[in-house]
Amino acid sequence: MNNNPPSIQEWKDLYDVAIEFKKIECWSWMWDSDIFGVQNPVSGESGYCCIMGKAGEHFALAVYLGTEGLEGYLKVQSGEVSPPSTDVLHLQKCLMVSFEDKRFLQKQDSQVIKTLELKFRGHNSWPLFRNYQPGYHPWYLTSEEAKYLTVALRQAINVSLRFKNDPEMLTPPMENQYLVRVPRKEKDGLRWRDKWLEPLPLEKVGIIAKPIDANRLEEIKRIIPRRQRIWEIDFFYFPQGVQEKDERPYYPYVILWVEHHSGFILNHHLAKPTNFVSEFPEQFLKLAENIESLPQEILVKREETFNLLKPITSKLGIKLRRIKRLIALEQAQNEFLSFSSGENRNV
Repeated sequence: MNNNPPSIQEWKDLYDVAIEFKKIECWSWMWDSDIFGVQNPVSGESGYCCIMGKAGEHFALAVYLGTEGLEGYLKVQSGEVSPPSTDVLHLQKCLMVSFEDKRFLQKQDSQVIKTLELKFRGHNSWPLFRNYQPGYHPWYLTSEEAKYLTVALRQAINVSLRFKNDPEMLTPPMENQYLVRVPRKEKDGLRWRDKWLEPLPLEKVGIIAKPIDANRLEEIKRIIPRRQRIWEIDFFYFPQGVQEKDERPYYPYVILWVEHHSGFILNHHLAKPTNFVSEFPEQFLKLAENIESLPQEILVKREETFNLLKPITSKLGIKLRRIKRLIALEQAQNEFLSFSSGENRNV
């Protein structure tokens, strides 16, 4: 993907349509559950639009990108994941324009507004454009993202004005279908039409861990005893972002090991999201070597954790079981986050 910033003309187009979108105040008659799609004319991927503001607090258009973005939205909407869970912050895969107070703008935002000679006053008046990606801090738009968000805003205006006169227009004829605005290239430009479409199947990226040193596993199995203990293991996002040089800030994963019965934290480790897969099994083996002990059984709740541990536990003769909740670990996680709040950490 091209990471070039938007040109001045692209910024102008985006701000112009954002101002128009705000003026119609479509959140006064639309709920954040009135979802519709806009197909990206360049990539063909559908973004799913959610208009926010009915509650009178947060005024925005979020465009959830592809099936992954839609799935994240649905998990929050259904209550499967809800605040105060930190997972809510890392489910969003979307482009968003929100209307904020001036104090929420960064220098880069203010510079663009100054260059375009735009004026905004009052609460919730300043357009703020951001890209949201799981595991990363909200960030500035690229040229491609700005162009697509401009298209999505124009189509959101179209759909919302029609919805005002026909509140049933987003009611799907069949389950799991969404009204999607689909472009068609013609000589004089793009022509848009409504189409009922199902989201594409969610592509699950399988976790491929590096092969474990067989000799090391045999040595651990030979010299480190298995005790009648149960460990709980999970990972979660650290709430404070880390930035390296001028790169986009990211949120590290915290890997936590807890003794099931006592709730004692055996170890924790912070890893970059990009390094997580390789560091997870390595940190497990290091822990076993350092404390010179292996558990009889390990409890996990995530499929990813299960898949990362299975090659190790099967060789070491440790029972690995997946359950819905890890009570001891959840309590330890809360204590860990409470202790860590306000501290600056680096990975």
